[in-house]
Amino acid sequence: MTRKPPNFKASQARTADADLPAAETLALQALAFILSDDDRRNRFLGLTGLDGGAVRSLPGNLAGLGAVLDHLLGWEPELLAFCAETDLPPARVAAARRLLPGGDMLD
Repeated sequence: MTRKPPNFKASQARTADADLPAAETLALQALAFILSDDDRRNRFLGLTGLDGGAVRSLPGNLAGLGAVLDHLLGWEPELLAFCAETDLPPARVAAARRLLPGGDMLD
């Protein structure tokens, strides 16, 4: 009897689906972190060109939350400040980004 090799791609997809809520939560934490400080908020708004209405719609938009993590990952001092505040390693932020829409383009 021949055994089929395990389908790692399918098992990775199931794991990614299970971790999506955690990635979304982390991105929401990152958004709250960015918006909680005037300098961080102004930098975010200036670089993204978003206005208040667009920012208010981010929590319900997975692609937008991915963009929030892109912003955080794009500037190391801010990423490290977020990681220090949340007691998370930067690799966890990067892993969460990969699970959100557009994150597969990082690899």
